[in-house]
Amino acid sequence: MTTGPAPGPEEPGSEAPGAVPAVAPHLRELRRRTGLTLEAAAARAGLSPAHLSRLETGRRQPSLPLLLELARTYGTTVSELLGETPAVADPIVRGGGPGARESDGWTYWPAGGSGRGMQALRVHVPPGRGPGELVRVHPGEEWLHVLNGRLRLHLGEAEHLLEAGDSAHFDSLTPHRIAAATAAGADLLFVHTLLQSTLAGVCLGGGTTTAHHR
Repeated sequence: MTTGPAPGPEEPGSEAPGAVPAVAPHLRELRRRTGLTLEAAAARAGLSPAHLSRLETGRRQPSLPLLLELARTYGTTVSELLGETPAVADPIVRGGGPGARESDGWTYWPAGGSGRGMQALRVHVPPGRGPGELVRVHPGEEWLHVLNGRLRLHLGEAEHLLEAGDSAHFDSLTPHRIAAATAAGADLLFVHTLLQSTLAGVCLGGGTTTAHHR
């Protein structure tokens, strides 16, 4: 398994604009706010500068895993990447709140407050190979709980088949990837720790984060 940036035609994302329209301007603004050049930010996120430039100009759409990666890179939240206004400190997230976001067949809903050390999402994983099939390695922890369908989780060299009701909690430095194991896809709750800006600069420097195809 190789590490470092993964430039080239297999970089995640969709060519058609429109699925996540608010992302592009916020990506550019967040990168400039952190004082990173296009090249430095791309290296931290495991992308080529050309691919990050296409994301910032809206010529490509980031998948859910890539949104998570970029949030870690900039020490922020997926909600801020999407341009959502930070919520007042309300501990309740209603099911009829902000609408679903969709990209590359993945659908996800906020399930936690913004600006927190943990980010919670409700996610629909589509069947077939997609962004979830990217092998990922990064600092932090992840927890997921399967609501419906079956999920295939690869942790290092081990493969686990999770049924509805099953959960997994693992160190994100373990190479991992997920995929739906049922024709209708799978629904899950997903929680990940988020490195804030100062720690992100230390932990994510030097190519700690990788994303590439198996």
